[in-house]
Amino acid sequence: MEIKIKLNNNKHRYQVFEIINLFYSFTHILFVEDDSWDFNIVIYENAMEIEDSESTHQMEFQSGLTKNENIKKIVFLYFGRRIKKDLPWGTLVGIRPSKIALKLIEEGKNGKYIAEYFHRHFCCRQDKSKLCFDIANSEKNIVNSDSRSVSVYIGMPFCPSRCVYCSFASNPIEKFRGVVDDYLCSLVHEVRQISDYIKMHDLNIECVYFGGGTPTSVCDEKFEKIMNEIYNGFVCNHKIREFDVECGRPDSITLNKLKTMKKYGVNRISINPQTMNENTLKFIGRKHSVEDVKEKFYMARKCGFDNINMDIIVGLPGEGIKQVNKTCEEIEKLSPDNLTVHGLSVKRASKLYENIMNDVKYSIACDEELNLMFERTAALAETLGMNPYYVYRQRNMVGNRENIGYTRLCSSGIYNVEMIEERQTIIACGADAVTKIIFLDENRLERQANVKDVREYINRVDEMVQKKIELLDMLY
Repeated sequence: MEIKIKLNNNKHRYQVFEIINLFYSFTHILFVEDDSWDFNIVIYENAMEIEDSESTHQMEFQSGLTKNENIKKIVFLYFGRRIKKDLPWGTLVGIRPSKIALKLIEEGKNGKYIAEYFHRHFCCRQDKSKLCFDIANSEKNIVNSDSRSVSVYIGMPFCPSRCVYCSFASNPIEKFRGVVDDYLCSLVHEVRQISDYIKMHDLNIECVYFGGGTPTSVCDEKFEKIMNEIYNGFVCNHKIREFDVECGRPDSITLNKLKTMKKYGVNRISINPQTMNENTLKFIGRKHSVEDVKEKFYMARKCGFDNINMDIIVGLPGEGIKQVNKTCEEIEKLSPDNLTVHGLSVKRASKLYENIMNDVKYSIACDEELNLMFERTAALAETLGMNPYYVYRQRNMVGNRENIGYTRLCSSGIYNVEMIEERQTIIACGADAVTKIIFLDENRLERQANVKDVREYINRVDEMVQKKIELLDMLY
């Protein structure tokens, strides 16, 4: 399917595309110059006109909104009336809506003002603006305010297998065993260089996050070696608040790895089932069972881990409220300390997106059922005594929803908050790792991304390190 848009001002093409794409998911949206259009959009100085095959709609800009906000809002309202699709976040397409609420709170604005602001500027539903307010209100006591405080991210770009929805650097380890040693050697080199830089400039490390991919996908011996390097580089002699390892895949967790993590001071881990339905696990490419999840969770508890996060995904192909109920029932029995609820995002670099664009049909729940599924996960969080503590969004999410992190008191994932709110410099090591340098006084950030390809990273690690140090030197 495709729709054709004629637009008189290409300067605003991206804003128009973003909103139309919310209503026509997985549709080719083409911009044309001739009269073959389905919709003719004319942007004037203080008004817009949208013409379809039946009628012409004229709307004036509202005062107090930027021109881009007005354009997005008018396009949203027009297609909302036409398609009748419930989009709770309105015109908000950015991944960090809580940043807006946090800024307004710091300006002294209350919840009522923020709700009205979100509705007026973004057509955002009241429950979503309240969610942002509540989360930002809790985050204000966590977010960084010291330019010399940093967090460190280390990436392991391997997984036991590649999930159908995944777009991260997560190469199936069986196919990449021949480069694992070389990758770890390059990663150790980068870790040591960055550790030296942090020590030389007397920076304070708040959090260390070992993610990926799946860090635990390598064998016990290799995992021990890289954990030792991370500990000596970033944990030992640093007063860090959080050392987090994304175990992720239960089929990669062993007793030795859990003991290694305890040995090196890890105080938060993630064990992520995504679903507790066997058929779905097989379909999405996970090579573990529901029983594997339970076994590894209880093993971690026996090893003394008292801050365990679990991820689940709402909207997986073939799943409805029955399957989500099953997942929630099983998670409730395990009683993790954090729960992260993801809405399925169909990412361009994923096998799922490729299949959809090649007309492979998937059964995805409708908006009404998605609402019930998300309500069920919120009820689970409440039953577990958790409150939402961070939120972020991704493009092409089913139902235009969000990812929410829930936590019990004093169990918040600090790194997650710092990463989402972008108030703290995060120095990242490894393939596809992105360093963000935060200039607090200027409210500005600069990024430097390491190359995604594992072999390219191995060959160019010195170049990656040098670029990172040059960027850090801009601040330190």
